[in-house]
Parts: sequence; structure tokens; C-alpha cells
Amino acid sequence: MSDQKKIAVLGGGSWATAIVKMLTENTDTIGWYMRNEQAIEHIKENDHNPKYLPSAQLDAKKLDLTSDINYTVENYDVLIFVIPSAFLMTELKKLISSLEGKIIFSAIKGIVPETGLIIGEHFNQEHNIPLENIGVITGPCHAEEVAMERLSYLTIACQDEEKAVFIGNSLKSWYIKTKVSDDIIGTEYAAMLKNIYAVAAGIAHGLGYGDNFQAVLMSNGIREMKRFIKKVHKMKRNINNSAYLGDLLVTGYSTFSRNRMFGNMIGKGYTVKSAQHEMSMIAEGYYATKSAFKMKEVSQAKTPIIDAVYNVLYGNKNPKKEFKKLTDKLD
Repeated sequence: MSDQKKIAVLGGGSWATAIVKMLTENTDTIGWYMRNEQAIEHIKENDHNPKYLPSAQLDAKKLDLTSDINYTVENYDVLIFVIPSAFLMTELKKLISSLEGKIIFSAIKGIVPETGLIIGEHFNQEHNIPLENIGVITGPCHAEEVAMERLSYLTIACQDEEKAVFIGNSLKSWYIKTKVSDDIIGTEYAAMLKNIYAVAAGIAHGLGYGDNFQAVLMSNGIREMKRFIKKVHKMKRNINNSAYLGDLLVTGYSTFSRNRMFGNMIGKGYTVKSAQHEMSMIAEGYYATKSAFKMKEVSQAKTPIIDAVYNVLYGNKNPKKEFKKLTDKLD
């Protein structure tokens, strides 16, 4: 794959900002689409995103910033989507420029609510992007630690190894290590599911459960993830690799985890709406829970943790009672 391929990031949040920061280590010009015109002007003048990761130093001279998604799609070859899944369809409806021939990488950890598809499947089925032109960027990695330049690891998944290597080389630096994988479906489902388990961990913490239970919850979570992914995409994979288990652990335990934070608020008695209102960032696990629950009803996978979170978030069940029942189903 040619090193002359031009890369753009689409999205204006924390993870988009982190990816832009990583790319500036190796790339002279990076396209960056975001909706917020004020943020664009602020970045041009001050070299940092005012709302998301303001501590992350950016090099505005390398950034081709725009609020026109069609300009970015028209002028860049590799498009890294970091738009929250709940708003992806809204943004894609603005497209006049064609996605034909584009290479799409997703750093979105969720499911498109309107189609019930993970991001790669959505681009493949709804926009006819060949699977070999679709990839996934996953962790374990928190945007906040990228801003602080703490050692972090990324897994880049794509059926075309050359494209995965290209993106990996574009992102790596002295504080970012990358590896490639061909399990695009499995890693993307894992990235979606770990957010649900992080919500569960947050609910448990909010209810007063301690570290002992959290360890049991996470160990059951990785086994539940393995069963779920095996049902939807059967292939040989080591679920203990960083892209699966590592990403689950950092999302379930870290104080930076917005999904854990959201769950913690639910456990402490917030309603779903009040918790969402108070948070300034999207908790992808909320949307993922509904989609995963529907999918498991079809696949018949055994998912007691997903069931419990669904019952709390969408079934208006009492978190304390629901998690008491869950404790009897874990081992």
C-alpha cells in the first residue's frame, strides 16, 4: 500500500483528538472533520481542542480542519471514523461525495442503532465498501493517557494486512505500540461488548460491591464475550489477547472509562436520562446494550451480564435487585 495515501479523521471528541495527536507524530498533513466551527478556530489558534483532551498538544500546521464532511471525503483516501455510533447515520446522510474506493477504518466502539450493525458491517452492507477496505482500531487504550503520552497499545484489524500495517505505522510512536490482526469482526464486537461490561462494573461499584466481586464480574465477562463472539463470527482467536481481554479490563476498571462512570451513576440512583444529561461524553455501552440483547435473543448465547444491564437500562428494573440476582448466576 502506498505511503502517499492521505489520512483523515472524522469526529471531534476525545478519541478523535487522541488519534489526530498520534498521527501528527508521523504524518505531514492530516484531514480533520468536526462539526464545531468554534472548536476548529480555537485549534487553529491555540493548538489544542478546547472541549476534549485540552491537555493534548496538537500541531495545527499539520491539520487540514473543516466542518464540511464532503470536503474531507473528497480529498482523503483513508477515512478514520470516530463519530459516536448514535450520530453516525446523521453525519453520513450529509454525504454527497462518494465513498467508493475509500479505505474506511473505524475507531467507534459501538453499534449503529438504526441498523443494529457494528460499524464495519454497516459500511459493508449499507455503503458497499469491500471488506478488504474496512478496518478497526481498538485498544486497550484510553484517549486521556494518549494525551499524557503514557505507554499505550493499539490493535489494528483488517483483512488486508498491508492496510493494517500502514495504519499501524502511521499511529505508532515512542509511547504507542501497534500490532495487526485479521479478526476485524471479532475485535469490533469485543470493542462493543466491553462497554456493556464496563457499565455493569460501574453499576456494581455504585451499588457498593467491592474489588472481589469486580474480579468475578470481569472474569465472567470475558467468558461471556467469548461465547457471544463465537456465535456471531466463528474463527480461531485467543480471547485473552489485549484486543479482547486487555480492552475489557481497562474499560471496566479505569477511572477514565465513561461507560464505567455512566454505570456508577445508575448504581447510585441516577435515572438513565439524568446520567446521560450530566455526562459531557457519550457512553457507547448504553446503545450497545440494546443491540447486543436483541442479537443474543437470535443467537441464543448465554449472557447473564448483558441481560442484567439491559433489564436495568431498558426494563426499568431496580439495579440492586437485578444485580443481586446476577450474583447467583456468576461463578
